[in-house]
Amino acid sequence: MDAIPARLDVARIRQDFPILGTQVRGRPLVFLDSGASAQKPRAVIEAMTRCMETAYANVHRGAYHLSEVATANFEAAREAAQRFLGAATPEEIVFTRNSTEAFNLVAHSFGRALLKRGQVVLVSEMEHHANLVPWQMLRDAGLGIGLRFIRVTDAGELDLDDYARHLAQGDVGLVSVTHMSNVLGTVTPAARIARMAHEAGARVMFDGSQAAVHRAVDVRAIDADFYAFTGHKLYGPTGIGVLYGKRELLDAMPPFQGGGDMIETVTLEHSTWAAPPARFEPGTPAIIEAAGLLAAIEYVNAIGMEAIEAHERALVEHASATLAQVPGLTLLGAAQDRGGVFAFSLDVAHPHDLSTFLDRRGICVRAGRHCAEPLHARFGLEGGTSRASFGLYTTPEEIDALAEALVAARKFFA
Repeated sequence: MDAIPARLDVARIRQDFPILGTQVRGRPLVFLDSGASAQKPRAVIEAMTRCMETAYANVHRGAYHLSEVATANFEAAREAAQRFLGAATPEEIVFTRNSTEAFNLVAHSFGRALLKRGQVVLVSEMEHHANLVPWQMLRDAGLGIGLRFIRVTDAGELDLDDYARHLAQGDVGLVSVTHMSNVLGTVTPAARIARMAHEAGARVMFDGSQAAVHRAVDVRAIDADFYAFTGHKLYGPTGIGVLYGKRELLDAMPPFQGGGDMIETVTLEHSTWAAPPARFEPGTPAIIEAAGLLAAIEYVNAIGMEAIEAHERALVEHASATLAQVPGLTLLGAAQDRGGVFAFSLDVAHPHDLSTFLDRRGICVRAGRHCAEPLHARFGLEGGTSRASFGLYTTPEEIDALAEALVAARKFFA
């Protein structure tokens, strides 16, 4: 069994997550679906409860002490997200509902206002639907904006030669790709992708929904123009996500939605817009969720992203070796740099049937196409795959339990 780095005490960490001590169908819970949504530590649960019990009021508006406290706490979450991503100022951090809304915001605002007729958005074959469908909608809006796709190699890596060929055509206005695939686990070379895009005169956006959970991210170091991640995968609550955007781009972009708190002035005939990020945050925001996000960021920071990454690398090595020994199991993707996401197929069972079998043993995995239908089609797996994804609380013993259950499933279905 691969050794877990001493810096990360997994047994101690698991005590912070109340749900991990529960049982499923009379068996200990083995939660291997953190890539879809991670479990929550007590620090997050208690922070949200504390917000509701002691410091809740609407933010940015009330001229009374409780509202001032709530506003300060809300903006503290923005500052934490800024530091977490390495952004220059809090004004470059926009709160969204999730990564999906972040992509829709950029597609609607940047895409419609700043991309020019004849320009192209470039995405890859491995994208989550959240980083595909908004660009399809932009392409179909009659604005003369195209959409092209970077190939993925048989190993599940971004084909950088194909990427360079697209850029060489001179019409790419925006590159939008994942920083870590939610199916293949592939970690893309973000800094190189950004450098190539900028040399070709294009802007670049990254889907950090998976990467921000598993790797330290510095948006200035990789020179991202936009970067998105979602709170619920980072051990925080649902309903809040983060969009980073370079200040000069946010300043040039029109609002995505209209309403209260995103305006500077309003008359019956005309409105003017507030400066970013308020311009992109209309209405009452996710106040309680922001408290949870702040607690989640503080929680992972206290553990340390270096320790989390080292832990995950050990898990990936262990899973690669262990799952490869399961008869009839095919792992999807073999990237040189990958995170803790493993999609696989078993020769005798449909992914949904296999998921049901595993659930009866208390093992939670994902089944289907994981909001990445084109990627599954690329590998001839239109029927989908099963997927095990890890969190900072995952143990080698849980991976062993999965492997043992897969062997049993093959005997059962055969």
